[in-house]
Amino acid sequence: MTSMAARYPDSDTARWRAVLAHDRRADGRFVYAVRSTGIYCRPSCASRRPRRDRVAFFVTPADAERAGFRACKRCRPEDAPAADPWVEKIRRASVYLANAAGHLSLAALAARLGGSPYHLQRNFKRLVGVTPREYAEACRLQGVKRRLRRGEAVTSAMFGAGYGSSSRFYERAVPKLGMSPSAYRRGGAGTLIRYAIVGSPLGRLLVAATSRGVCAVAMGASDVQLERALAREYPSASIAADGGAIARWTNRILAHVSGRRPRLDLPLDVQATSFQWQVWSALCSIPYGETRSYAEIASAIGRPSAVRAVARACASNPVALAIPCHRVVPSKGGVGGYRWGVTRKRTLLLSEAEPSALRRALGRPEPKRGAAPGAAIK
Repeated sequence: MTSMAARYPDSDTARWRAVLAHDRRADGRFVYAVRSTGIYCRPSCASRRPRRDRVAFFVTPADAERAGFRACKRCRPEDAPAADPWVEKIRRASVYLANAAGHLSLAALAARLGGSPYHLQRNFKRLVGVTPREYAEACRLQGVKRRLRRGEAVTSAMFGAGYGSSSRFYERAVPKLGMSPSAYRRGGAGTLIRYAIVGSPLGRLLVAATSRGVCAVAMGASDVQLERALAREYPSASIAADGGAIARWTNRILAHVSGRRPRLDLPLDVQATSFQWQVWSALCSIPYGETRSYAEIASAIGRPSAVRAVARACASNPVALAIPCHRVVPSKGGVGGYRWGVTRKRTLLLSEAEPSALRRALGRPEPKRGAAPGAAIK
C-alpha cells in the first residue's frame, strides 16, 4: 500500500483532493478550516464539502485555533486520529485472495472477514487502489506467468493458477500475455522484437515492434528498467536494440508528444478481447486536446454500466500514446490513474490542451484537423 507521505504531498492541491475524497489516510497530516463557518475539520469528516475558495489548511489543530477557528463537534479533529479499522481486514483479504483457488465471490469474502460486501469493496479500493476482483485477477495472471515460465503445460498452468474454465482464462488472461499461451510458455521463442529507447518530454521512452507492428510503447525512469521489463515478458524471444529498423515509428511518437503531430497512426501488433478493442477504438476517437470520462466511454460503446471494465481496459493498454488512454479522466474531476504514472498523464493532457487554449486566448481559429487520432490496427 502507498504511504500517506507519498500519496499526499504537502501541497494545497493534494490536500484538497484528500478532503474531497473524505480520505481517512490524510487524518493527522493536516486539518482544513472553513472561513464562512469558522470551523475546522479532519480531511475525512463526513460534513458537506465547502467551496474551495472558503477553505484554509493548517498543519495542526493548534494552528487552526490560533487563527480563530473552532473544532468540529462531528469529527473532533483536536483528538488523536483513531486507527483505521479496515487496514488489518484489507491486509488479510489481500493475503487470502493471493492464495485462494478459483473465483471467490465478494459476499463470501465479506462473510469470511466480517462486514458487508459493500463496505469491503469500498474500503478495499480505498486502501489498495483496485477492487478485490481486480486484485484477484492480477494475482491469478502472475500465477499463470510463473507456471508457464517454469515450462508447465498451458492447461496445467491455467487450472493451477485458479482459473475455473478455459473460456474465463482466454477471456481474461490471454490478452494480457501479449501472445498465445504456448508462445508465452516458450518465452516468446521464435519471435523477433526490435526496440529503441529515446529521450522524450515524458522521460525515457521505449518503442518495440515485431514484423507486424508496434507491440509496446512504454515510459520509465531509466533504460535498464525498460529493457528489463521487456526481457521479463519475453525471456526466450530474440530481442534486439535496433533504432534504425523502427526509427519511422519512434519519430512519429516523438513528434506526437511534442505537439507537432496531433494525429498518430501506427500499425499495432497487440492482442485483446473484443471488449478491449471496443474501448480502445473509442479512445482513438477522442480528439486531440479533449478528454472523456470513463462513463462517457462506456456509453459510447453501448455498455453504460461497464465503467469499471472500461477503466481496466484503459489500464491494460500496452501501447501508450498510440491508443490514447491518457485522455480518459474521472467524471468527478482530477486526472485519475495512469499505467505510466499520474505525472506523465498530467503532462500529456496539459501539452495537448495548451495549444488550443492559447489559440482561444488570442482569438485565432483552430487549425483544421482530420478525423480523431487513431491507430491502424492489424
